[in-house]
Amino acid sequence: MTDPWVALEPGADPAERIRILQRAHETFTEIGTVPRPVRGVVADSWRRSVRAGVRPDGTASIELTDSDLGAYRAEHPLTRVMPLFRELMGTFASDGRHLLAVCDVHGRLLWVEGHESTRRQAGQMNFVPGARWAESAVGTNAPGTAVAMNRPVQVFAAEHFIRRVQPWTCAAAPVHDPRTGRVLGAVDITGGDGLAHPHSLGFVQAVARAAESHLALLAPERPGARGSELAVLGRDEALLTTGGRRIRLSRRHSEILVLLSRHPEGLTGQELLCALYEDESVTPVTLRAELARLRQVLGPELLASRPYRITTPLESDVAVVERQLAAGAVTHALTAYAGPLLPTSQAPAVVRHRRRLADGLRAALIARRDPDLLANWAHAPWGEDDLDVWRALATARPTAAVRARVSALESELAAPNGWEHA
Repeated sequence: MTDPWVALEPGADPAERIRILQRAHETFTEIGTVPRPVRGVVADSWRRSVRAGVRPDGTASIELTDSDLGAYRAEHPLTRVMPLFRELMGTFASDGRHLLAVCDVHGRLLWVEGHESTRRQAGQMNFVPGARWAESAVGTNAPGTAVAMNRPVQVFAAEHFIRRVQPWTCAAAPVHDPRTGRVLGAVDITGGDGLAHPHSLGFVQAVARAAESHLALLAPERPGARGSELAVLGRDEALLTTGGRRIRLSRRHSEILVLLSRHPEGLTGQELLCALYEDESVTPVTLRAELARLRQVLGPELLASRPYRITTPLESDVAVVERQLAAGAVTHALTAYAGPLLPTSQAPAVVRHRRRLADGLRAALIARRDPDLLANWAHAPWGEDDLDVWRALATARPTAAVRARVSALESELAAPNGWEHA
C-alpha cells in the first residue's frame, strides 16, 4: 500500500479485509499484539486507546444537549463555515446515504447531518451532536483520531476500536485557525464501506482546506494592528504571524522567541545562553550564530540586539492563557490551551515555563470541579495519564469508565515496570 493513511489499496476485497481486521482486532484485545496487515496508524491508535482506558464494548457519552449544545455551537469558530460544509458535502452525504459530521478540538460532535435513516442508525451508537468522539474516549475513529494526530485519516470497518462502530467507515480532516495554526476541530464523512475509497480522504481534506481559506477571509486584519502573534502551545515548532507573513520557525528559534516574548525589555546574550542550554560548555559563539540565522528569517527590523529583543509588540497564545487564568476565566483558558508549550523542548527556561503553565491550569480545573472542564483535560493527549485530574473527574462524574481509568492509572503507578502492549 503506497499511502498508509488510506484504508484500502485499489483492487482490495473489502469483505476479505474486514474478516482479516476482525481477527486482528480480536487478537489485539486478547493478547495485546497487532498482527499484519493492520496499518501502522491504526495499530498506534489502538495502543493509545488501551492506554486511555477505552473498552472495546464501550460507547460514546453525550456531554452537551439542548440549550448547552446550542450555546456552545453558537460561539464556536466552525459555526461560520457550516454553510460551506453543507454546500460542499451536504448533497454528497444525502445522496450517498452518508453523514456529514463536525467536531471540536476535544472530539465533541457539534453537528451530524445527512441521510435521515443513516442518521437514525448512527444515533444507536451515540454518533450524535453533543457526544464525545475523542480517540481517548471511544478509541480509533476518523474525527477523533484526525484531531489527535492533527492530520487527515481514514478508518475502515473493523479498524475502529469499539466493536459497535465497526460496521461503519469514515474519513476526516482537521480544520485549523488560519491565523494561529491551532486545530479548531475536524470535518468528517461517515457511512458504509464505499467510503474506504482514496477519494473520500482527499475530499474531506479539500473541504477542510476550503474552510480554512474561508475563515481567513472572515477574519480581516484588525484596523491599526501592528504587532505580531506567536503560536507555541501544542506544537514543537512555533508559528509566527507578522507583517502579513506566516513563518514556521525551527525548534531553537521557537525557544528563543518564547523567551523574548516573556521579556519585552530584552535579554543579554549570557541570560539567553543560560535559559536555552543545559550544557554549560556551549559557547556564546554558538548562540550568536543561532541569533544571526534567526535575524535572517525574521528580518533585521524585528530582532534587535544589546540586549536581544523583539521590536514590535508580540502576543503569544501562552500570554492569552495566562491572562485568562489570572482573571479566573478557567473555561476560556482551557479553550485557548492547545497543548503543552513546545512539548519536546529541553531548554531549561522553556521546561520551567511549560510546567508552570500546565500546573496552573490543571490546579484551576481541579479547584473548579466542573466535570466538563475536567473531562476536556483528562481526554486530551496531555491529560490522559494525569491521575490527579482523573481522580477529580471521578468525584465530579463517577461513571464506570472514569473509575476504571483511575484504577488503571493507580495500578500503573504502583507497578511502573508493568506489562506494556506490543
